[in-house]
Amino acid sequence: MHIHVDIEKCSGHARCHALAPEIFELDDLGYNVTPDKDVAPEFAEAAQKGASACPEQAITIDGE
Repeated sequence: MHIHVDIEKCSGHARCHALAPEIFELDDLGYNVTPDKDVAPEFAEAAQKGASACPEQAITIDGE
């Protein structure tokens, strides 16, 4: 599974990080700065939950 975060869309709610801190990285202000990232299978469910929680739909997942 691969995730992509459109950091221009991120409004800093940090919901993704709250649900999957091992996947989503935030800056000091709470904005998502996660680069394009491959996610190990054991973190796939957490990544999906974090992406689904984004009110801006700034996170896309490929290879589900």
